[in-house]
Amino acid sequence: MNAKRFAALLIGAAISALAPPTVFGTAAAPVTGAYKAPMNAYGQPDLEGTWTNATLTALERPKEYGTRLGLTPEEVAKIEGSSAQLFAADNAPRDPKVKTTDLPHECGLGFSGAGCGYNAAWIDPGTTVMRVNGEPRSSFITDPVDGRLPPYKSGVRAPGMEQYAHRGENPENMAVSERCLSSFGYSAGPVMLPLLYNNNYEIAQTKDTVAIVVEMVHDVRMIHIGAKHRTDGLRPWMGDSIGWYEGPTLVVETTNFPQATALHGAWKELKVTERFTRVGAHRILYQFRVQDPTVWDTSWGGEYEFGASKGRVFEYACHEGNYALSNMLAGARADESAAAAKRTATATPASAAPAKKQ
Repeated sequence: MNAKRFAALLIGAAISALAPPTVFGTAAAPVTGAYKAPMNAYGQPDLEGTWTNATLTALERPKEYGTRLGLTPEEVAKIEGSSAQLFAADNAPRDPKVKTTDLPHECGLGFSGAGCGYNAAWIDPGTTVMRVNGEPRSSFITDPVDGRLPPYKSGVRAPGMEQYAHRGENPENMAVSERCLSSFGYSAGPVMLPLLYNNNYEIAQTKDTVAIVVEMVHDVRMIHIGAKHRTDGLRPWMGDSIGWYEGPTLVVETTNFPQATALHGAWKELKVTERFTRVGAHRILYQFRVQDPTVWDTSWGGEYEFGASKGRVFEYACHEGNYALSNMLAGARADESAAAAKRTATATPASAAPAKKQ
């Protein structure tokens, strides 16, 4: 079912670019001419509209690029060409009788095993490398200079598969995305990151609130302008976001994250600062800085650009036809029953077995 428009789309004018601030790490080089963002009825920079961050570029930089942020034309052609070939092959008709065991273990774009049953009709990860001020980028992260997450503090473990060790015990142990409570991965943020599909957002502004509708799971981020962080101990799914305007930029600071939506293991002392700057009629520069002194010794940050979406944001009705959660729990109960029966059979001594008739 389609969702109603969250707000009217206000269209700006003028084209060119504005050199983004450098406070969040390496920024794009200045260019001639300055884009002047339109203002809304409240005298704020107008960010309203529907936007997308779908791209082939990832948060962390592949190690082969080292400290090089920009990509060469040859590298861009290879990445985008390989993706086009993969999608063309994936659009080919599938055998309806294919079994999960027949699927390849790795099939690209982060899919493996049963996930290889997806085809291009189901996903929308983007078809181009992310560009900032026209420069093709090798990663979102610009600081540290290697484009990768900084090392964890001594004694801190990166989140791994152990977080799923008890997921089949009851629904409350399942991930919030599996329960359709919040976005998969970090789509809603902060930090707001693209996934394999539903990488669309709609921004609406009032005098004292900015709402960001996230297509994935239909989350809505509420940013309170001029407010203070809550002190009641509550930790909303996407944290507690407050914001203010600095010239053409919306600055958002988020704290009070819950453990269920931890960012790469950080949540209790996590603070994420974001900057949204309209740098073109169809572009928003998005910059972020992440801090948690209990997880990393240094902060880290980066940037990318949102582009205008070609269409509206539709409702994401997560539970409709989604039988995975009940099936996973039923499977766990079946495994437990089988294990209990095996233990019982093993524990029964031979002498306890009924004697055979002579």
